[in-house]
Amino acid sequence: MIDRAEILRLANEFGLEARIVEKDYILGWVLAGIYRDPLIAGTWVFKGGTCLKKCFFETYRFSEDLDFTVTDETLLDAGFLEARFAELGDWLYETAGIELPVDQRRFDIYNNGRGGRCCEGRIGYRGPIAPRGGDLPRIKLDLTADEIVISPMVMRPVGHIYSDAPAEGITARCYAFEEVFGEKIRALGQRSRPRDLYDVINLFRNGEFRAAAAVIRDVVQQKCAFKNIGFPSFEGLAVFRDELVGEWGNMLGHQLPALPPLESFWDVLPEFFGWLAGTRAPAAVTAYPLAAGEQVLRMPAGAFRLPGRSTPFIEVIRFAAANHLSVDLDYVSEEGRRSTRTIEPYSLRRTQEGNIVLHAVRSQNQQHRSYRVDRILGAHITQLTFVPRYTVELTPSGPSG
Repeated sequence: MIDRAEILRLANEFGLEARIVEKDYILGWVLAGIYRDPLIAGTWVFKGGTCLKKCFFETYRFSEDLDFTVTDETLLDAGFLEARFAELGDWLYETAGIELPVDQRRFDIYNNGRGGRCCEGRIGYRGPIAPRGGDLPRIKLDLTADEIVISPMVMRPVGHIYSDAPAEGITARCYAFEEVFGEKIRALGQRSRPRDLYDVINLFRNGEFRAAAAVIRDVVQQKCAFKNIGFPSFEGLAVFRDELVGEWGNMLGHQLPALPPLESFWDVLPEFFGWLAGTRAPAAVTAYPLAAGEQVLRMPAGAFRLPGRSTPFIEVIRFAAANHLSVDLDYVSEEGRRSTRTIEPYSLRRTQEGNIVLHAVRSQNQQHRSYRVDRILGAHITQLTFVPRYTVELTPSGPSG
């Protein structure tokens, strides 16, 4: 098990509470245990927001639950699940030193409103910063057999940025990207929670899949038909706007280093639904041109280091870029003058001379600028949103990564 200091260092880099980073760490190891178990690995299909964070996009909101579709409903049995997690807990303690106390586990089996078999589990854990006494933090486990799986399932590497990552890595059986996106769209139309709006627009902003609109639309249609609900629409979501405003900070604030304004996501919905329907092409942008010998850097989250100094501002800048938020950049010039400038961040690159630079646009005058990373003193996320003029190249991975 990693130590408390590693959790605190990463919490500082990501701008999050230590307990959120600790839970992300535990989630990775629990996934490792689930997908080494031959009795469940072949029937549990990983999905939802944590799947997006752990298996598709490293620069994403930190999620807290584990959601699975179970393709064999006979396995949704409290005794069976208790036995599997007892073995998983023993392996986890022996391998990583993480405790899943027996008295901190429960599995509630129920039939949902459609009569489908489901389970809600709660799994307590004691990790690097968990208290020795009192109530332990818990992972929520959502299992359902009442789901239609449309696309072929895929095996994906699980992102685990911590120093005790298994040498062989962690792999999970997941929904295909188009399916997990379609499921999020269906959820947005059905329950209209802030995290669903955040996820849908974040996924839409990632341009790597833009050609897949017809495939994703078909996934949504089939999932809505299976649930016997209407296809989501902007007009249908309008009645939930006040509720979304009221819950935006409560449901998302602790999962993000900075809370973007709801309007910056809500206002994109007409463009998104036009793209989904095939009636509106999103605005196309291209990357800022590469200079001679220049190389784009897309390193894993938490991996960037400069010799002899901390660089927490890199993750701050990456998050801001992914969420189309400007950054106040503290910078020292070659002449030694320190100043703060507000920028739109786009790309991290290594120059032909070996310098690492951040390509950006000054918010004040909309002119391109590049900043040597070794001269950046800090970065602070603002509430000033921007419409990208160039491709954002700061996220380390995407659906095909």
